Amino acid sequence: MWIRQLFQSSHLQWAWRAAFLKHKQCGHQGARRWTHSEGGPYRAVIFDMGGVLIPSPGKVAAEWEVQNHIPSGTILKAFVSGGENGPWMKFMRGEMTKEDFLQEFGRLCSEISKTSVPVDSFFSLLTSEQVAKQFPVMTEAITQIRAKGLQTAVLSNNFYLSNGKSFLPLDRKQFDVVVESCLEGVCKPDPRIYKLCLERLGLQPSESVFLDDLGQNLKAAASLGIRTIKVDDPEAAVKELETLLGFTLRRVVPDTRPVGKTMEIPHDALKKYLKGLLGTPTTGPLELLQFDHGQSNPTYYIRLADHQLVLRKKPPGTLLPTAHAVEREFRIMKALAGAGIPVPKVLDLCEDSRVIGTPFYLMEYCPGLIYKDSSLPGLEPSQRRAIYAAMNRVLCKLHSVDFKAAGLEDYGKHGDYIPRQVQTWIKQYRASETSTIPAMERLIEWLPLHLPRQQKLTVVHGDFRLDNLLFHPEKNEVLAVLDWELSTLGDPLVDVAHSCMAHYLPSSFPILPGLSGCDLTQLGIPAAEEYFRTYCLHMGIPPAENWNFYMAFSFFGMAAVLQGVYKGSLTGQASSATAEQSRKLSGFLSDLAWEFAVKEGFRIFKETPDTKPLTRSYHTWAGPRSLLSTPGTRRCTPLREFSSAHASKGALALSPEGLSPPAREPYQQLKQFMEQNVYPAEPELQSHQASSERWTPSPLVEDLKEKAKAEGLWNLFLPLETDPERKYGAGLTNVEYVHLCELMGTSLYAPEIFNCSAPDTGNMELLVRYGTEEQKARWLVPLLEGRAHSCFAMKEPQGALSDATNTESSIREDGFYVINGHKWWISGILDPRCQLCVFMGKTDPHAPRHRQQSMLLVPTYTPGIQVIRPLTVYGLEGAPGGHGEVLFEQVRVPKESMVLGPGRGFEIAQGRLGPGRIHRCMRLIGHSERALALMKARVKSRVAFGKPLVEQGTILADIAQSRVEIEQARLLVLKAAHLMDMAGNKAAALDIAMIKMVAPSMAYRVIDRAVQAYGAAGLSSDYPLAQFFAWARALRFADGPDEVHRAAVAKMELKSRV
Repeated sequence: MWIRQLFQSSHLQWAWRAAFLKHKQCGHQGARRWTHSEGGPYRAVIFDMGGVLIPSPGKVAAEWEVQNHIPSGTILKAFVSGGENGPWMKFMRGEMTKEDFLQEFGRLCSEISKTSVPVDSFFSLLTSEQVAKQFPVMTEAITQIRAKGLQTAVLSNNFYLSNGKSFLPLDRKQFDVVVESCLEGVCKPDPRIYKLCLERLGLQPSESVFLDDLGQNLKAAASLGIRTIKVDDPEAAVKELETLLGFTLRRVVPDTRPVGKTMEIPHDALKKYLKGLLGTPTTGPLELLQFDHGQSNPTYYIRLADHQLVLRKKPPGTLLPTAHAVEREFRIMKALAGAGIPVPKVLDLCEDSRVIGTPFYLMEYCPGLIYKDSSLPGLEPSQRRAIYAAMNRVLCKLHSVDFKAAGLEDYGKHGDYIPRQVQTWIKQYRASETSTIPAMERLIEWLPLHLPRQQKLTVVHGDFRLDNLLFHPEKNEVLAVLDWELSTLGDPLVDVAHSCMAHYLPSSFPILPGLSGCDLTQLGIPAAEEYFRTYCLHMGIPPAENWNFYMAFSFFGMAAVLQGVYKGSLTGQASSATAEQSRKLSGFLSDLAWEFAVKEGFRIFKETPDTKPLTRSYHTWAGPRSLLSTPGTRRCTPLREFSSAHASKGALALSPEGLSPPAREPYQQLKQFMEQNVYPAEPELQSHQASSERWTPSPLVEDLKEKAKAEGLWNLFLPLETDPERKYGAGLTNVEYVHLCELMGTSLYAPEIFNCSAPDTGNMELLVRYGTEEQKARWLVPLLEGRAHSCFAMKEPQGALSDATNTESSIREDGFYVINGHKWWISGILDPRCQLCVFMGKTDPHAPRHRQQSMLLVPTYTPGIQVIRPLTVYGLEGAPGGHGEVLFEQVRVPKESMVLGPGRGFEIAQGRLGPGRIHRCMRLIGHSERALALMKARVKSRVAFGKPLVEQGTILADIAQSRVEIEQARLLVLKAAHLMDMAGNKAAALDIAMIKMVAPSMAYRVIDRAVQAYGAAGLSSDYPLAQFFAWARALRFADGPDEVHRAAVAKMELKSRV
């Protein structure tokens, strides 16, 4: 329903009531209908969209206004403003773009309410997947209508989205005809749009039924001779439609379907068995349906005479070891029924495979509700909270069962439950493995090393989730707990973790639609943490600290199950229609499990006491020349006022020893990781970089990245003032991070391993500082997770981009943003993982000089982006990211790609460069420390002209000079970082310019001296010196040449001192 008549002033009063009072009325009241003259048999059903198939905009607007403290009725008044020529009507006729509509609509709403109204937020909610979901009762009705041979159509007043597509969040395959107002240029209740729909259906008006929730639309349809139904409540409307059509539109047994061909069982044999079991005359046919629910063991609904039963059986074929144990299910349900646990009443277990082909058991059919969608759509917040509370209570009740008294003492082994389960899942996964899933391999290695100590032994369900519970149709109570296949004796917290899995799954997850991204407070659903605390409170136990392990374990087990389902689907064993999806889902779940493993690793790391001395240590390439203990290792004694006891956010820690404990711990962890993992890997990484496979990511780097993530050494770069809530990074200050950054700078490969490499770090900080929530969700999250890389397109061959206002690349607005430009030295764009290009171009050449530029987020796969050639730095390619020269020709991106707003590009560039420059400078100091360590080792071991090089006076002078220059540069960098922490990047502009002027030149000289000490060997790839030298020289250009920084320093000096 896209309420056209609301714009007709004569109908304003009626429109107000229709849009805003209808959602407050009782949902079970009788449906009303406009009548017309008698017609012929019905051959088609035509549906409106909003208010019929999906929630009405009126209801969405009313709830949104309450939540955002907007005066009630503001949105509706803006809807009707201007009548036929108002922005809403023009928008629905396709005469306005979304951007123009929102601008005009926002102005109207602000005028009406006398306050600023965030209409973007309302529009996003209205068109979101969370809101625009088709009502299940309507989906089922459409399926039944089409099954009877009738046509279906959707007739909707709708609009265009920014991507140029119309807003129709429905499966078009459900309909024979789709008529959209924005495509046709005409809206309901204009008779022309109804006639157009009938023409495309090939029917007369009297042969169709039209459902709408607004009387004005229904009157127009009825005047043409179309039968109409007024929709106040979808359920009631479907009942009325059933009466009109003469057949049911809902399945008699919910969640069932015809038995699949590969899941058929012999009717005659089953009927004979049932007659013997039930012991009463059973006449009539045997009705057999298959439940949608359940993938592992096929489950059937049986109706024979007056008996309604459920049969659950093993699937056919060769089965995985210990899987599909229907015998155990029968035993546990029979035992728990006597202990007061709500379970279906079991009748019989048949282990004779000759009856229907595999063992099975029978239980009574229990009518009730199974909630497959964890967000519980259609319920009130209080109902949702009550349902989750009921789930929590029944779980506590299960875990309180005296299993010995219930006769279940031998139902499982006592002790080592999780170690055994881990091994079981590993074995089952290996038995069903069809291809390598990297996250599963990491989990198989990680889980056995982080096993918790079991505190309590109880009956555990093994797969306790909302969709395995049967609820009373009218009360918020659990009638039965289903699917006991994985039950045993074990750690009860496994069940608690299973019941929280939906909190971390997306709403689009096909097997169990989850809650990730949902506003749980608004829904009335407890967060996972609250649910867990409630369980612990009821059970009288303290909350477990290693909760992340249990979540990782749960998702690992589910991934293994789905892999088995996928393997079963290849042989026809799996019963669910979603089995074919299971391969991809298994990979998704294993990635999710690994995220929890990483969190648990970081928790353990933070709780590990630091007992080792903190010294700087730098090493050469590992191998024969490895220096496991560099004699010249630098150790600084911290000044008293900067000791760890006095360290604080504002402290200027001159050395790692002066860092506060929260920062000193990751430094020590990083140092150990470098020594144990990074330096020894350098020879192999260097060989890969010189091989024919160099343009593909190194598998070793990817492995090291996962190890670093597991240890919490990940995204260390985001400064505290940018990320004060520590949502994205480690929460270090700039001063704290520069010490870690220097350590990473001792290896060319380290920054990427810890997800701290440029240009990704600058782009991630840009997104954190300036990105919208949508931009963060699309780009920041995969960058933070290391699943994607990015590049920054600024430099141009036509002019000096040391002055950012010189950019000649254009950004033109044409419904989209259209980019044309020639860029080069785009670092990282050659990497196959590079998905995002941050592009700087000119949007308004007539604006003030620093307001002409804008920045866009451009997917690298967008048509029109052409890499002309790779570029080299002193012959070094920098694979796999490299540096590219690129043409952008007619590259079109949606307007949502703009960062911060048009004309803000220069501002963003300056904000991005400050942290990036200090990171580069600290890495250069790391290069220099490593070069000096190599130089000292070299001159001690080499002899020339009859004595060791270390005894040559010029060598001693070079070593002394290098040490002095490194210390001077480090102090200047630390001062700049301190100012950034205390006063902000803008206040530290002078110091940032000074370090960018000093550090590259210092590193260039220090590394040059080391190369000189090595002779020809220093030019080879046997040592990192040649690459250090090349990058140090290149960084006298990157982020602005030395001359620009000298000029900036001089201008600021003259301005402030004269």
